[in-house]
Amino acid sequence: MRNFFLAAAAAAFLLVSSCDLLPFAKAEGEIAVAFAEDVYVRTKAAQELPDTNDFLLRITGPDGKILYEGLYGAAPERFSSAPGSCLVEAYSCEFREPAFSAPQWGDSQVVLVRSGETARVRLLCAQQNCGVRLHVKPDFAALYRDAALVLRSAEGALPYGYMETRVAYFLPGNVQLQLHRGTVEETLLVRNLAPREVLSLTLSASAPEGPGSALCIQVDTARVWTQEDYVVGETPEKGNDAASAMSVGEAMAAAGSGQTGVWVAGYIVGGDLTSSSASFDPPFKSATNLVIAAKSSVRDRASCLAVQLPKGPVRDALNLPDHPDLLGRRVLLCGDLAPAYYTLPGLKNVSAWQLP
Repeated sequence: MRNFFLAAAAAAFLLVSSCDLLPFAKAEGEIAVAFAEDVYVRTKAAQELPDTNDFLLRITGPDGKILYEGLYGAAPERFSSAPGSCLVEAYSCEFREPAFSAPQWGDSQVVLVRSGETARVRLLCAQQNCGVRLHVKPDFAALYRDAALVLRSAEGALPYGYMETRVAYFLPGNVQLQLHRGTVEETLLVRNLAPREVLSLTLSASAPEGPGSALCIQVDTARVWTQEDYVVGETPEKGNDAASAMSVGEAMAAAGSGQTGVWVAGYIVGGDLTSSSASFDPPFKSATNLVIAAKSSVRDRASCLAVQLPKGPVRDALNLPDHPDLLGRRVLLCGDLAPAYYTLPGLKNVSAWQLP
């Protein structure tokens, strides 16, 4: 009987101890980072939207240490983190001082990671800096042929030639337009610019006849580019051509629609499909199929769109056994959406392709 009680006590102690240890076993949480599907906040100044896979991703843990720093496209799908507040940043480029033709895109968010849970971050692709573009009229250039225009902010200055047409980009804040004549520096105006704001200035000058007449400088400060929000996936023309190609997520969501001749853009991440598996590492054996995903680092079969490669030029150009260098490449494909191909949402009868 005494041995029975000892055994029962030992079992109870182990049970309590294991329960006490459970919180420690689940001490860490996870962070899953993705860009919201084709949601951009941009200005009319933007000519092309950037490829988010080339963005620089940085995740800072609660203790201030870097959990990840590298390309977004090469990042794992999940990151382990101690519980607490983490900073997630993704930018198209580093931007610290004024520069021409250098819009910075991206987003930053603070996320709370809880023990044993996954915190999901959906980043926007928004322009982070601001800009100024000058248009110098001939009368101004003639009167100030020996002078120079300079745009200046707290981070630095950019000389702006009279024939310059590019946008000068700055960190948000005060931007000054200065006129330099020899050793004399005259500030023509100061504007406080917000992110995504691009200011267009037209400079002209006139010198009325007569002694002692004052020089008149007129500056058009109208803002011609303003913030606009676009949700590209809601347009009915999505997928009609390569320029408006569907994302992988959109194609998977529309797989049951039966649409034909649809363009889809994604990254080649694997092949050798079966009804329950896919291979993400070379060497590959099957030339008849491949899988594409929204990121080049995806290794989860469920996050992929299955692609049928029909016999002929498409298969010859895109099959992985003959072209292993295509792994990780961005591709645009035109084909027919299918509700299932090897149990995944699929794209069949591919008739055209592009490798940007």
